[in-house]
Amino acid sequence: MESKLHNIQPVVTFTSLSKPKRDFAYWQSQTPQFRLATLEQIRQEYHRWRYNAQPGFQRVYTIIKR
Repeated sequence: MESKLHNIQPVVTFTSLSKPKRDFAYWQSQTPQFRLATLEQIRQEYHRWRYNAQPGFQRVYTIIKR
């Protein structure tokens, strides 16, 4: 899943502030799988930026059979 995200090429466009935004139309045109993968990438980047760590469990639990 992550390898697909690295194929995204950056795009720069200049537009007037008076023009309506096309963000919603763009994301609606993408597949649900791509939108979820992009959201997951944003979430991971946020955790690295905010907490300087990979998201995960804070503690390790061991399940034992009684």
